[in-house]
Amino acid sequence: MRLSRYFLPLLKETPKEAEIISHQLMLRAGMIKQQAAGSYSWLPLGFKVLNKVIRIVEEEQNRSGAVQLLMPTVQSADLWRESGRYDDYGKEMLRIQDRHERDMLFGPTNEEMITDIFRTYVSSYKDLPLNLYHIQWKFRDEVRPRFGTMRSREFLMKDAYSFDLDEAGAKRAFQRMFVAYLRTFYRMGLTGIPMRADAGPIGGDMSYEFHVLAETGESGVFLDSDLASKPVPPIDTDFSGDLSPIFDDWTSLFAATDEMTDEATFRASVSGNKQLAARGIEVGHIFYFGTKYSEPMGAKVTGPDGKDVVVHMGSYGIGPTRLVPAIIEASHDENGIVWPVSVAPFEAVVINLKVGDGQSDAASQRLYDELGRAGIDVLLDDRDQGAGGKFATADLIGIPYQLIVGPRGLKDGQVEIKHRKSGERETLSLEAAVGRLAALIVPQRRDTV
Repeated sequence: MRLSRYFLPLLKETPKEAEIISHQLMLRAGMIKQQAAGSYSWLPLGFKVLNKVIRIVEEEQNRSGAVQLLMPTVQSADLWRESGRYDDYGKEMLRIQDRHERDMLFGPTNEEMITDIFRTYVSSYKDLPLNLYHIQWKFRDEVRPRFGTMRSREFLMKDAYSFDLDEAGAKRAFQRMFVAYLRTFYRMGLTGIPMRADAGPIGGDMSYEFHVLAETGESGVFLDSDLASKPVPPIDTDFSGDLSPIFDDWTSLFAATDEMTDEATFRASVSGNKQLAARGIEVGHIFYFGTKYSEPMGAKVTGPDGKDVVVHMGSYGIGPTRLVPAIIEASHDENGIVWPVSVAPFEAVVINLKVGDGQSDAASQRLYDELGRAGIDVLLDDRDQGAGGKFATADLIGIPYQLIVGPRGLKDGQVEIKHRKSGERETLSLEAAVGRLAALIVPQRRDTV
């Protein structure tokens, strides 16, 4: 992509309404535009990042054995009346009527609809276990939407729903999602810390939130520091096997939000040199709720003994539109965003320092073409403007590697690579640049680990 042809509406000043750094940088970097309170358009740069986040989520859900579908955003109120949630949900639910005066709603979640799909088509225990997921826009009418897409009214959600014959099967489904979430966040360059969460009125102990550590996090978190550097399960993990050793290993270490524990309990539970008190951003939640929806909605299967059994269910959420600002909160500096390679809008940018100079134009075009052929997601800054503005743009939008091409270096057949994260610079030959960038970028994609 040539920047001269791209739609990148950068802002020089930070909008007053942006309270946190991710919201400020997403607006300044031309990633999003607010359309109404808690409602945003995703502009090309932001949409490109969002799609990379979605791809990773899909790959790890599919690897775990979940099956993707797509459900409508507008739902019938009748399904919610069956479960008993229509009147209980409160004002966060956007209730509407169609032209025939039928009660409808803009879905805040999909437990009822997925249960209806299941009960329509699945009737035997032989079809279990089953986990169905989709990635779809949701709407919750927050009293005070804030922090950009971190807490918006309209948001994109990956919600998965598992169906099992009994609680033991549901626990295995829960552990599959637990492992899939560890891998998902790691692949985005994040450390997702699982923390026991409040199960609410349903009870039980199968409820975990995943938090990303960030100074600007909404929640106070307390954890054993070993969790922050613990290796995630590898790509060849057998999701059809026994995952309880992995689950038990991760959950044996102390980790809780300030809503679930107090500092005194934390200090007494974790040895002094491993105590980590920090801030966290919730990026995922996995939850077992048994027969809460299957019982009232009649989601049953015929068991091995020929008798009907009400299935046990769980739900598993990740918010891609929340993950993007969470990544920025965890990875930025005073100059802008610092994207991990795996979710960066572009992996490298070729910066032509002197547009109109024949040698610079030719070398920049050559490198841009060769990087493209090498499978690198590359941007060419071919705008006719000063070097300072080009460097500022590259830093602001957070492209991991800058390949700098100018007349001075080309005299000696050289170009320069700048590492966005560290600021390190390398000078190397024109011929070696593409190979060097590929060697830097490919391992950081985290798609084979």
